Amino acid sequence: MADVPTLSVTMLGAGQEVGRSCCVLQYRGKTVVCDTGVHPAYSGIASLPFVDELDWSTVDAVLITHFHLDHAAALIYITEKTNFRDGKGKVYMSHPTKALYKFMMQDFLRMSSSGSDALFSPIDMAMCLSFITPVSAHQLITISPGLTFTPYHAGHVLGACMFLIDIAGLRILYTGDYSREEDRHLIKAELPPVRPDVLIVESTYGVQSLEGREDKEARFTSLVHSIIRRGGHVLLPSFALGRAQELLLILDEYWKKHPDLHTVPIYYASSLARKCMAVYQTYIHTMNSNIRSRFAKRDNPFVFKHISSMSQPKGWEKKIAEGPPCVVLASPGFMQVGASRELFELWAPDSRNGLIITGYSVEGTPARDILTEPEDFVTLKGNTIPRKISVDYISFSAHVDYSQNAEFIDLVKAQHIVLVHGEATAMSRLRAALTAKYKDSDDEVKIHTPRNLETLNLTFRSERVAKAIGTLADQPPQNNAVLSGLLISKDYSYTLLDPRDLSDFAGLSTCSFTQRQTIAVTVGYELIRWHLEGMYGTVDDAYGPNGLRYLRVMGVVNVWQNSDTELCLEWQSSASNDMIADSTLALIVGVDKSPASVKLTSHTHTHDHAHPHADIDDPKLGSKVRIERLANFLEAHFSDVELHMPGAGEEEEGDGPALVIALDEATVRVDLLTLVVTSSDEVLQRRVEAVLNIALKTITSLNDSFLVPTAESIEKERLENGSGATAVPESQHDTAKTSSEVALDQDVKDA
Repeated sequence: MADVPTLSVTMLGAGQEVGRSCCVLQYRGKTVVCDTGVHPAYSGIASLPFVDELDWSTVDAVLITHFHLDHAAALIYITEKTNFRDGKGKVYMSHPTKALYKFMMQDFLRMSSSGSDALFSPIDMAMCLSFITPVSAHQLITISPGLTFTPYHAGHVLGACMFLIDIAGLRILYTGDYSREEDRHLIKAELPPVRPDVLIVESTYGVQSLEGREDKEARFTSLVHSIIRRGGHVLLPSFALGRAQELLLILDEYWKKHPDLHTVPIYYASSLARKCMAVYQTYIHTMNSNIRSRFAKRDNPFVFKHISSMSQPKGWEKKIAEGPPCVVLASPGFMQVGASRELFELWAPDSRNGLIITGYSVEGTPARDILTEPEDFVTLKGNTIPRKISVDYISFSAHVDYSQNAEFIDLVKAQHIVLVHGEATAMSRLRAALTAKYKDSDDEVKIHTPRNLETLNLTFRSERVAKAIGTLADQPPQNNAVLSGLLISKDYSYTLLDPRDLSDFAGLSTCSFTQRQTIAVTVGYELIRWHLEGMYGTVDDAYGPNGLRYLRVMGVVNVWQNSDTELCLEWQSSASNDMIADSTLALIVGVDKSPASVKLTSHTHTHDHAHPHADIDDPKLGSKVRIERLANFLEAHFSDVELHMPGAGEEEEGDGPALVIALDEATVRVDLLTLVVTSSDEVLQRRVEAVLNIALKTITSLNDSFLVPTAESIEKERLENGSGATAVPESQHDTAKTSSEVALDQDVKDA
């Protein structure tokens, strides 16, 4: 049994966990890696995916879905610290992602610990950035023969893409983080136009259902307003890019509608965000219609009226903490280090202050731990402080909830669904829900939840689909009609087209070959024609442009006489035509050795025509000739055949005109009046019946009918001919029988 092509899916990260996303796809000798992130709960080497489990020199492409650290931060380590550069692999991400990735990595490098924990250097970062190839949404990218991918908008953050990967005709859709809800500045994730075989999809929220955008915006602004009214400070830990821009748009609009808040400042404590704002303004065309229309009216939505970016001089955190109420968006969102962590430690002991967690928090991070509202909290310096600040959670995370995820999975209609980027508990609940949903479905849907380093092997039905184009596509076949044309295979894709379109679509040309064969012959032209008619039933007469008369066999092979000793065959070469030509050639070569030909040429004929079969269509031809031809046909198979003809008045039942075949010690009698075969040997009888049936069918196209004689007609013909030959009147015949085209036997004439 031939090996079935198998897709191997191996998670080097994000297998039953959130963080360090890294998915390895291997199929038909191609290797594609989707995302290379770090785990936010760890640092240094421990935060990386399991990079040592893969020979990176074999990787054909690395596809980065978006710029978040848990999806992209390990890329520099992989390109500069592994053997990735030894191979032919390339790195791809969208144009906005590459533009923002530079600033993200600069900030990541600055925030990372120095010394042994540093994953890479600024030089490594510069080398990696020069190696990245930016791509646009909907652009078909060919990596190598048989390996392509197309990016589609994924929502989530600016520039985020999901990738439809085609490996040797197998389609895999890798979503990365995606959102099916249009927010204030991003469009929702797109549905690819083709159905993939495998869907690798995030499961961050499992079976949770999140509240609608309008409801959570109203709850968020109301909570911020209430904290300010009680004289407190509002801390919004957020990533510098992504959800922060969404929150700023919401707050700026809310402040505009509430004049009493105009004296309350909103600070954006991120130098990274300030640098990246120009990127957001550059890629306005990738955002939703609301942002594009405002920008077209010269109303730049990212030039905020009530928000200021903080330059963050030394000691700015204490200055703000001692000042009047304000709102601060500070990074990072997980609060491990940086401005968000320092402000939290300063504001935590005051119950007037409020902390609002606005995004998904990875297990093991301070942002996740603080949601349990502990009474005390340990600072970065190791001190324990009381936690009196209020803690609230309103998710603005641009991930799909259960209803959005389930709807998208329904629309994609993939045979295999691989759940990634989700904690084990949430993922198992989602798997159970999807399994129950598709339990009674007509389509067989399989749900997979691989762990890290667990290789998932998927096999598929070996179906190949050819796309009809050009002339063949103008009029699609009706009622399951057969469509024929040239099948062109290129990079595991198949195209069916009319030969006339080959030049237009493939740049190739067509030609035909005419084959000609000359044969030396020692028999007459009419004898050859007779044999051809015996084989093919009908041989047409045709004339060439120069008046040359030739025989046309099966409408394919032309046969004409070059000279008395030469015959020429000509045909247009093709698989079927060559077979007909081969059989015609074999027949002609064996004509002079045919038993029928030997009989024909070894006796003196009493006919007054040149060739014994030249009168084959003569309606007055004697039945005795036809009988003799049938006898010769049988004799060619059974050797010894005698013609038994009783005299006039001697015919009795069972003793009429017949052909008698003797074989070994058995005899067979063929009654010429009824064509009934009788014999004491049943096996031999059946053999003769079969040959007789073939003889009658074969002879049909060569004459009109087989005439059955009677004793009186035989005697009458003998007297009329005066030569001892017998004949059967034309009026007595069986229209269901056919005559034999075999040569005359002079000895049978005299019987």
